[in-house]
Amino acid sequence: MNTENRVSPQAPEVEEAIIGACLIEQDALPLIAGKLRPEMFYVTRHQLIFSALLAMHQAGTKIDILTVKEELARRGKLEDAGGPYGITQLSSKVASSAHIEYHAQIVHEKFLRREMILGLNKLLACSLDETIDIGDTLVDAHNLLDRLEGESGHHSNMRDMDTLMAAAMTEAEGRIARSVDGVTGIPTGLTDLDRMTSGLQNGELVVIAARPGVGKTGFALHLARNAAMAGYAVAVYSLEMQGERLADRWLTGASNVSAGHWRGGTVSAQEMAEARAVAAGLARLPIHVDDSTVVSMEHVRSSARLLQSRNECGMIIIDYLQLCDMSSGQSNRNREQEVAQAARKAKLLAKELNVPVVLLSQLNRLSEGQIDRRPELSQLRESGAIEQDADMVMLLYRPALARVTTDRESGYPTKDLGVAIIAKQRNGETGNAYFSHNPEMTKITDYVPPLEYLQKHAR
Repeated sequence: MNTENRVSPQAPEVEEAIIGACLIEQDALPLIAGKLRPEMFYVTRHQLIFSALLAMHQAGTKIDILTVKEELARRGKLEDAGGPYGITQLSSKVASSAHIEYHAQIVHEKFLRREMILGLNKLLACSLDETIDIGDTLVDAHNLLDRLEGESGHHSNMRDMDTLMAAAMTEAEGRIARSVDGVTGIPTGLTDLDRMTSGLQNGELVVIAARPGVGKTGFALHLARNAAMAGYAVAVYSLEMQGERLADRWLTGASNVSAGHWRGGTVSAQEMAEARAVAAGLARLPIHVDDSTVVSMEHVRSSARLLQSRNECGMIIIDYLQLCDMSSGQSNRNREQEVAQAARKAKLLAKELNVPVVLLSQLNRLSEGQIDRRPELSQLRESGAIEQDADMVMLLYRPALARVTTDRESGYPTKDLGVAIIAKQRNGETGNAYFSHNPEMTKITDYVPPLEYLQKHAR
């Protein structure tokens, strides 16, 4: 049956992914059985198949391609659902059910939009028809809004303790299963930082703050490359630097090519050959860069959602908060309120897409009045709300820039020493994670104290 000329919006490919996942994995349907109904699917044959799937799930029947074909045949709907070949073809269009809950959210949203369009068109027709009592039309308008609000799931987040405890235990079992040396999130590539954070966690907002020139971007690019090398797709929104300059940093960070030679166009033939080989390897990493000069949090959300619908967004980096387009249309908001709103949207984005969002931010000048310029949490620029919304705040510190020779907290010599001060961590410890870097902050590695330091402090 042709449904292509009916009311949009629609997402037939996402519907196929949901049904395909339910056909190949037994655990898929229970995740969405309470969230979708057959009529929420746009394509008629998808409605028929999902109706059969739900009936089989409720009856406790094992679900696979053969049993679903039998159920549809029993209902006399097999040919309307695409026939045996159509069912088999659906199962081959998806590899796993990894994103089925997010896909269900998309289908649900499209259904709501269609219902809204149909309902509002009906109200418009009734409003134009003067033979219909206006009171009845107003009642219909209220009923439509109530129904749409009820369908939107605004009230579906209330859960009892039994449900919460079951969810907590399921999450714990998942963390245990995927833990590698205590890292359950996206690895940072720095032993100290991974030990303190267990990796960057899904759904969390991570704020990395520093004064200009300390190396926020270089540190973020290290996190991006390390995440991508571990198999996570990364979306980078660079409001300050052109994409090609980010590529320069990734390339010199992953090679032995001198950053000065690369920037000045004086690379040797040997360096150029190495650069080509390294570039070929970096080209395969799942990183997407958006270097638009004017980017709002709404643009980031829309772009990231599109990437995630293609399984290409497992982590988001925004460089940096104070450069985001703060235009909200509300003239009564000051700069601090706009920054707070942008930070809040970044946190909501992390929760919505269930990925880590790394948000770079400026610090104010207060740290420059201190002898060693060590940053503090209170120095987050323009808004204390950044601290409030962040699950983790890292303050980057390079003591050598303050012309001190010894870090006062660790006692380490400051040459090539970097410190990620975890000033806030909602679900973990605070403290210092030490790393080593080259002058350009393109190569970041674990910090190993120099031999003379180790000898001096040996017992």
